[in-house]
This record gives sequence, C-alpha cells and structure tokens, in this order.
Amino acid sequence: MPAAHWVGCNEALRTDLGLPTDLWQQQEALELFTGNRLTVDQHSYASVYSGHQFGQWAGQLGDGRALNLGAIETPLGLQELQLKGAGPTPYSRRGDGRAVLRSSIREFLASEAMQGLGISTTRALCVTGSPAHVRREEVETAAVVTRVAPSFVRFGHFEHFASNGHIDELRALADHVVTAHLPEVQNKQGAERYVALLHEVTQRTAVLMAQWQAVGFCHGVMNTDNMSVLGLTLDYGPFQYLDGFDANHICNHSDTSGRYAYARQPQIAYWNLFCLGQALMPLIDEQAPALAALETYRQAFPEAMDQRMRDKLGLSGIHEGDRALVEDLLQALQQDRVDFTVFWRRLSLAVRESTHSTHAFEPVRDLFLLREVFDAWCARYLERLGSVNRQVTGDTMLRTNPKYILRNHLGELAIRQAKQGNFAMVQDLLNVLHAPFNEHPAYEAWAGLAPEWASSIEISCSS
Repeated sequence: MPAAHWVGCNEALRTDLGLPTDLWQQQEALELFTGNRLTVDQHSYASVYSGHQFGQWAGQLGDGRALNLGAIETPLGLQELQLKGAGPTPYSRRGDGRAVLRSSIREFLASEAMQGLGISTTRALCVTGSPAHVRREEVETAAVVTRVAPSFVRFGHFEHFASNGHIDELRALADHVVTAHLPEVQNKQGAERYVALLHEVTQRTAVLMAQWQAVGFCHGVMNTDNMSVLGLTLDYGPFQYLDGFDANHICNHSDTSGRYAYARQPQIAYWNLFCLGQALMPLIDEQAPALAALETYRQAFPEAMDQRMRDKLGLSGIHEGDRALVEDLLQALQQDRVDFTVFWRRLSLAVRESTHSTHAFEPVRDLFLLREVFDAWCARYLERLGSVNRQVTGDTMLRTNPKYILRNHLGELAIRQAKQGNFAMVQDLLNVLHAPFNEHPAYEAWAGLAPEWASSIEISCSS
C-alpha cells in the first residue's frame, strides 16, 4: 500500500508485549504492519475454515483478508500477530483482501475497549493507513489493523476439516489447541480428551456471553467462523454497545431477521457450540458424552450471568429473589429505553452517596418516565442491599460499572476526523477506553447520553 502512515498506536500493548520502545519511530515496523514487507526468512500465511453464516451452512470460507505473521514470545506468553486488510489471500473469494479506514479504527478501539472492561478479547497493536482507494458502498481509503491473540482458531476451523472428512487434520488441530492452550486437558487421552476440549470451550463461551450481556455489548455477526475456541471476542464488525436499553436491539444493518439481536446472543452461542460438537464427533464417537459437555452451558451461563448482575448491583451472597429483581429492572429499563451504561453508573454513585444524602437516587430516578415503577423497584433493591457499608459497596460498583464505553457516535466522530488526517481522537479514545471505570475530567462529555443522530448510524458487514 502506498504512502503508509500510522493511524493509531497502542503503547500499552506494545509495553505488554515487550516490543522496542522506539517501535512507532521505525519505518521498518510501519512497513511490516502495513503488509508491505516481511522480516528475514518470514512467510505470512492465511488459514482455511468453514462455517455457518446466519444459521446456514456456508461451506469453505477462510481468512479472506487476514494474514498471520507468526507468533512471538512475550511476557504475556506466545502471541500471534495477524494483519487484517493487508491484501488478497487464497480465501479472498474474488475480493480485494483490503479493509477500510472506518472498520479498522472501529476494531482497533473496540478490542482495546473490551480489554479495558476485563472481557476476553483479541487485542489490537496498531492501525496503519494509506491513501489507496478501496471500493465498498463508496470509495474509501485503505487501512490495516494488527491483531494480537494467543490463537485465532475458530469453531469454523474444526467444521472445515470435519465436513471434508479430513479426520487426521481434525485430530491434529484439536491436539494442537489442547497442547498449546489448554493445559488442564493435556493429560487426557483418546475420546476423553476431545470431550474435555468441548467442555472447556463450552465453559469459556458461557462466561464470555455473560460478560457481553452485562455490559450491553452486541456482536452483530455471531457466525460459527467468528467464534473463538479460547472464548475470546473475535472479529469486530457491526458491533455496538447499547445506548437506550432494548433487549431486541439489532446492531447489524445486514441482519434483516434479527438472528443476532442482543437478547438472542446467549442462545446463538449455545447453537454454535452444538455445531462445534458436531464437528468433533469423529473424534468422540459416542453422542452421550458430547451432549453432556454441551449441556453444561445451560447451567454455566445463567450462573455466570447471575453473578455478573449481582456484582453490578453490589449484592453479596445468593438470595432466591435476585433473578426476579434483575428481570424486573431490565423490564423497567426496556419500557423507558433507559441508557444502559448511564443507569448503572448513576446507580453506583447513588449507592455510595446514599450514606449521607436522602436524595442520592434522584439522578437515577430522572432516567425513567414511569418513575413509580423505578420507585417500587428501588425499594425492593434497597431492602435486598441491607445494612451493608454503602460507601464501600458503591466504590466496588464503580469498579464494576464503567463510565466510558465505545459508543457508536464516538467511534463515528473519531472516524470522521481520521478521514481528514486528524488521528488525535482515535488516540484519546484509546487512552480513555483503557481505563473505562476511571474519571477522565477532560472527556466528561464522552460519558453522557448519546445524541439523537447516533440512532441513525447504520453498521453492516460490508466493510
């Protein structure tokens, strides 16, 4: 790509990886992360996979615009580096293998926002740009995001080899994942090893879904080829964090059936796990143990979700009425389309301030049109909260409920500036999103309600 330049540089991840302190000053690094050159004796590669897309078997897919540079030893362990948008691969399916500036900035910021929230995710080291033209709905400029993860293996990798009857390759892939990433499974042999693999992926996926739901994250395109076997959030395309709470929200303009609506994500993950289980059946043989491994999701996800919501509410212990308390709250939020992030942050502050103020909950109450509904719920909540030290509980809630999320309109504003050659907001957003629970007085406006025009932003799979 001609005239490559830096768009965004993740200094925190550079430090975590132990890369050179002058990395962003190196022309060689800029060319490497743009895909213009490789180091000595290095060969990039793309991998093949298959998958179900929007519930339908799509057959062979593969890394259409992702090129792996290999893995490096880091203080975080072995990490793979992958360029997204660096050009055609054997699996580009007549595409150009490029990514555009807007989608690359969104992935760069989103993956690091998830990291800041403590949610399992791939990471992003940098974004580079170029004036080279890329045609989508309109002509845009090209960019490359450098992704980092212990592994980019997807459910679809297993589906590919199983669907083609390549059992030796299927076993080799499963053994690689176990040996490289799942030490708790390594001592198992034969079918028991692959049942344990399926069980571990099921547990990790259940936890990941609880993490998503608790912060109002919508992935937008949960195809089986976009699901990580390590339980990482993978492939940030038409994602969105909820503004006004709507359990039926569809963030992907291409999802005309609403298959991947926010409330459906946990069940879709369960469906995808069954696709993975089916792919592993040649290694497991008997159906019963595979089903038993998959069925653990039905307990693991609700338990993980219940704990997440208790943490958000500052509740200790497990009480019989906790789930009903949460469900009634979500129904109230839904009824008035209350801003999800603002509500939880204000509630955290209210609990902390209620120690010495009788009006502490007024800012929370003001978010509701039907205030009597909130009043009734709040009375139940305070009774459940009991006689805890509310100052301490509120402080804990503030470390659980973020003040800053990557709202669509913030990403859009950063993209508009970047298209004009100004990348300052990209870098500022990155820094704030790395610490989303902290106060950032200079960026207080970014923690406010979304403007009306934000609802008109359309995000699709086309980038």
